[in-house]
Amino acid sequence: MKGILKFAVPTLLTISLSGCWLDGDSDPLPTPTPPPPPPPVVDATLQVVHTSVDAPDVNVLADGSAVIEGLMFGQASDVLSLPPTTYSVAVDAILPGETTATVIGPLDLALEEAVRYTVFAVGKVAEETLEPLVVTGTVDDVAAGKIRLQVVHAASTAPEVDIHVTAPDAELGAPLATLMYKDFTEFVEVDPGEYQVRVALPGTDTVVFDSGSLDLSAAGTDLIVAAVDTRFSGESPISLLAVGQDGSELDILDVNATSSVRVVHNVSDAPAVDVIVNDAITLVDALSFPDFTDYNTVAPDTYNVKVAADADNSVVVIDADLTLEAGAFYSVLAVGSLGEDSIEALVLADTPRRVATEAQVRIVHGSTLAGNVDIYVTATEDISATDPAFADVPFKAETGYVSLAAGDYVVTVTPAGSKMAAIGPVVLTLEANSIYTAIARDGAGLTADVGLILMDDFVVE
Repeated sequence: MKGILKFAVPTLLTISLSGCWLDGDSDPLPTPTPPPPPPPVVDATLQVVHTSVDAPDVNVLADGSAVIEGLMFGQASDVLSLPPTTYSVAVDAILPGETTATVIGPLDLALEEAVRYTVFAVGKVAEETLEPLVVTGTVDDVAAGKIRLQVVHAASTAPEVDIHVTAPDAELGAPLATLMYKDFTEFVEVDPGEYQVRVALPGTDTVVFDSGSLDLSAAGTDLIVAAVDTRFSGESPISLLAVGQDGSELDILDVNATSSVRVVHNVSDAPAVDVIVNDAITLVDALSFPDFTDYNTVAPDTYNVKVAADADNSVVVIDADLTLEAGAFYSVLAVGSLGEDSIEALVLADTPRRVATEAQVRIVHGSTLAGNVDIYVTATEDISATDPAFADVPFKAETGYVSLAAGDYVVTVTPAGSKMAAIGPVVLTLEANSIYTAIARDGAGLTADVGLILMDDFVVE
C-alpha cells in the first residue's frame, strides 16, 4: 500500500496545482507587447522644369509610360508624389507631325524617401548638350512664419556668376553664392518680405540681371529660382524662372527689360511714311511699301503712335495708342487702303525663340483684295486633291507659328473654297532652328498682283 501512496501524492499535487491556474486565484501570464509598427514610408516628389531654350515641347516618361506630356520651355510640371525606388526616366522631344525622339535617357533615377527632386532639362539641342540637372531638396513643410528659397544656375550661355539676394536697393555686399552653370545652392529659410535678386560677374559690381523689388511676403512660400537663357527683349542674357511646389511657375524679367517693335508698310496705295511716337520721336523715317524695319527697342509703356506721310507729317493715316509690355516682341503692320480710307494698325505678338528641331512658319493675311482665303502647304504644286492647311482665313488673321520639319514646301493661297491660285504656288525651303513670316499683300498701287512680304529667316543677311 505505501507504494501506491507514493504514486498517489504526486498525482494529487499535480491536480491541485492545475486547479490553481484554472480557478483564477493567481495573476495570468502577461501578454507579450507587440512590436511597434514600422514608420510610414514618406514618398519622394518629382517635378520637371523645361529650361532648354532651343528645345521643343517634351514628354517625360517613367518606366516607359508618359507621366508628363507637352511640357513647354519655361514651364514646370505638376509635382508628382512617388514611392521611393529606382525609375527609368526618359525625355522625348515632340517633333513636327507629333512624332517623338528620345533626347535624354533612358537613365536610372533613384528616388529616396522624403526627398524632393526637381529635374531641369538644361543645355541646347543644337549644340548636343541637352542633359538633366537634378536638384534635391526636402518635402518637409516650410518652418512656421518663414519662406524657403533655393537658387539654380540653369542658363547654358551664362558664365560663372555671383548671386546676391538682398533687401531692395541695398548694397550688394557678399554674394549669397557663386555658381557655375549647373550649380545650385542648398535651400535656405528666411523671413517673408521684399527682396531683390541681382546676378553679377564674379567679384565685381557688374550686374547682368536685376529683378527689382520682389514681393515674397507670403509665409510658407517655397520656391526654386533658376537663372535661364532669356527669351525676352532686353540686354540681359538671362531671366529668372521661379518654380513653386504647387506646380506653378513665374517669369521674373530684368528690371530694365525692353519692348521690341518692328513696323511693316503693307498699304500698297500709300506713299512712304514716318512713324511718330508721342508727337516727339520719329521712330521710323520714310518707310515705303512693302518694306519693314528691324526691331527697335523701347521702354515698356503706353504710347501714342502716329503714321504720317513722310512728305507731310500733317497727313496722318493712323493715330492710335499702343501698349507695349516688358520683354515682348511686336510686329505692327499698317494695313488697308489709302484710297478707301481704311488704313489701320494690325499688331501681332512675335515669338522669336528658335527651336532646333523644327522650322516655325507664320502666314498673315494682309491683302485687302483677296477676301477670305484658303492656304495650302504641300509637297508639290498639285492641290487638286488636298484640303487646305488653313481654311477660310479672313483679312487681318494669322496662322500663328506652325511647326514644320525642315525641307521644301509649296505654299498656295486661293480664294476660300476655290482651287484657283491667288498667290503662288511658291516653293519655300525651310531649315530647322529658323523662323519664317510671310504676309499676303496687295499689288503695288492696289492692283490684283497680290504677293508675299517675306520676313525673318526668309531674308538673307
